[in-house]
Amino acid sequence: MDREAAMQQRRGLASIRREWLLAFGLLTSVVFLISGQSIFVLLSNPVCFAWLFSVVLGCALSVVRHADDLAERLGEPYGTLILTLAITSIEVMAITAVMQHGENNPTLVRDTLFAVVMIILNGMVGLSLLVGGWRRHDQHHNLQGANAYLGVIVPLATLSMIMPNFTHSASGPPYSFVQQTVLAFISVGLYSVFLSLQTGRHREFFVDDTGEAHAEHVETEEGGLLLPVILLVAYMALVVFLVEELAAPIDYFIETLHAPAALGGVIMAILVATPEAISAVRASVANHLQRSVNIFLGSVLSTIGLTVPAMLVISHVTGHPVVLGLERTDSVMLILTLALSIITFASGRTHLMQGAVHLVLFVAYFLLIFET
Repeated sequence: MDREAAMQQRRGLASIRREWLLAFGLLTSVVFLISGQSIFVLLSNPVCFAWLFSVVLGCALSVVRHADDLAERLGEPYGTLILTLAITSIEVMAITAVMQHGENNPTLVRDTLFAVVMIILNGMVGLSLLVGGWRRHDQHHNLQGANAYLGVIVPLATLSMIMPNFTHSASGPPYSFVQQTVLAFISVGLYSVFLSLQTGRHREFFVDDTGEAHAEHVETEEGGLLLPVILLVAYMALVVFLVEELAAPIDYFIETLHAPAALGGVIMAILVATPEAISAVRASVANHLQRSVNIFLGSVLSTIGLTVPAMLVISHVTGHPVVLGLERTDSVMLILTLALSIITFASGRTHLMQGAVHLVLFVAYFLLIFET
């Protein structure tokens, strides 16, 4: 019994040491809380900006780590659902914080949404399929699940980012208040229907149908859910608070360096997508492609289905207008990405070449930010 108690104590100490970033994030938050606006002068220094950005990114990665822990305990699709909803909440808070600082940037929501879609559907998908295909001849996923995701992503992405360019109200933004309201209800409604399908009637669409994942889940570590949930919420609270402090220097750098306005959306998207990208690539390397598919397609769906209506509501409450329609070049890139994604996931099998093509589109997207 003494030996067992000693082992449990060592495990507890190891768990505490793994959460050192929580203490560091709390310390950073206290520094900003005490310093107030005076610390903004320091944040104009690239080193201090990198420090804050690293803390925010580290806390976001910890959110993913604890969401993965819950995923292992709860199984799919609930684990991935927790992850995507947590990251979507961070995204909404980050965009709102940047909207409240500096000059009004009505295209920030659009640029962030587009950047998230490009980073995930091209960068994240490409890297996952390339690494997974390099290690294995091909990989398998549940075709019905991928079709369900894309069947909702394609219309929502089109209505949110392409259709506004072809719809003009008599005055004001391309989407009138009524049209924005309809879009918000459509987005939330379709996402709600999808959730009922994912967690209820057709849950089997979103689990590995080869039987390999089930065999590995038998050895999943058992434990209570309370501690992972508490740590997940704690890290999310830190990210939400610190990203508000990060908003001012991001806006400052873009304005003073005369950088492309879309760069602000890219920075926000990196904060949102990087943790999920790491989780998706790790799952693909471990030959759990179904989990990767759930992560990157689920993330795009929640970003469009939840972030768009949330930002439309916040826009009307705060009085900051938003522009959703993409520029011509970006519209072509979005259509090309959606078409390629449909082709990639059409067979239930993926290979190295598909990953390479997605990565080429990601490079093209990044270059077009500075060349257009």
